[in-house]
Amino acid sequence: MANFSKSNVPQFSVDVYQNEYLPDGGREVNAIVTVTATGGGTIGSAVAAPHLYSPGQGPSAAVAVMVDCSGSMDYPPTKMRNARDATSAAIDTLRDGVHFAVVCGTQVAKEVYPGGGRLAVADATTREQAKRALRDLNAGGGTAIGTWLRLADRLLSTADVAIRHGILLTDGRNEHESPEDLRAALDTCAGRFTCDARGVGTDWEVKEVTGIASALLGTADIVADPAGLAADFTRVMETAMGKEVADVALRLWTPVGTTVRFVKQVAPTVEELTGRRTEAGPRAGDYPTGSWGDESRDYHVCVEVPAAGIGQEMLAARVSLVVPEPAGEAPGAGGGARNLGAQGLVRAVWTDDMAASTSINPQVAHYTGQAELAQVIQQGLDLRKAGDIDGATAKLGRAVQLAGASGNADTAKLLAKVVDVVDAAAGTVRLKAKVEEADEMTLETRSTKTVRVKKH
Repeated sequence: MANFSKSNVPQFSVDVYQNEYLPDGGREVNAIVTVTATGGGTIGSAVAAPHLYSPGQGPSAAVAVMVDCSGSMDYPPTKMRNARDATSAAIDTLRDGVHFAVVCGTQVAKEVYPGGGRLAVADATTREQAKRALRDLNAGGGTAIGTWLRLADRLLSTADVAIRHGILLTDGRNEHESPEDLRAALDTCAGRFTCDARGVGTDWEVKEVTGIASALLGTADIVADPAGLAADFTRVMETAMGKEVADVALRLWTPVGTTVRFVKQVAPTVEELTGRRTEAGPRAGDYPTGSWGDESRDYHVCVEVPAAGIGQEMLAARVSLVVPEPAGEAPGAGGGARNLGAQGLVRAVWTDDMAASTSINPQVAHYTGQAELAQVIQQGLDLRKAGDIDGATAKLGRAVQLAGASGNADTAKLLAKVVDVVDAAAGTVRLKAKVEEADEMTLETRSTKTVRVKKH
């Protein structure tokens, strides 16, 4: 593999796994698309202007840390102290030259550091100043997360940087603004910065926190014990500092007569992307994937092709990767975006070979199961909360069966804290009479985490 200098584009590759064979008249084509970015922090002018990069420091970035300071953060009092310590740890993890700010969130959002509607630039001095400012963080007030996000957006937009990222911590429900206000804030911020969201303790709403992370293409997790916040924030910030290129989109081109059924990320988590498509020229659409470091992700693409006869074949879809066109440069890949040079082809071949046309590709089968696993966990927990014991038992039993069959050991362990497993292979379970709230919330929050196909 080629080594790229700072003046080169990060190297992206696309691999397609599918069974391209369809029976006579068959129309549905499924493929798993694996996208891999490599280069160890390499980035360059094809993605953003060269002046955005400091020698040896990777792409320029801006980070806003949003800390819940509502009244509930005082119960127990150690929670607020843990939040301050975690934010300090995150600040210590900032790379020199990164722009940053800290926001205190209640029913309104306030700047903690540096203030004045601006961002600080990380160095030894500003890190110490920021950590001193954290001592003034005290709990009191309500929760209106949309206001925190809007302030973070305003602050992050003041920096001419390649990567914009938020880290959001909350311990309670978003009770001081309407769901519509939060949704409007997320719609405003989507595509402008990515955001990791964390719920601390057990008094927050899982669907709110996971919804924030999903809308802003970040991660969501629970930190049930506030003492674990510092370690979690450090990991989150380290990951953010490893991002190399922002606003990568998966571009899907399909021929005339072909319909896109769905596009979803299936590893490392399940994330539905179908409804996020933006048109990108004739028969092409872009699906947002957020910021990338050195990593690999898998996507499930399903298209419906026109029916054809035995012996015919066609290109069912072409997958490529694009980034926004830098300001002031001539159009490259069309649709105001530039192609990153990697592409994969999804094919359809009609055959009368029954064995070939009925075989399910192992990657497609695995991720179809992982997507179902995420779905039945959510359905099972919702039914359990609604008091439908039989329905919840059936769904969570299916989840145990799927987790075991796919080797998703982490999810299997989480399920075992909510159900008593009688026969994992058959999916026979009993709901536990008493379940710790933290265990149920952990299962729900992490239900979309998947395992990759085992390599034989």
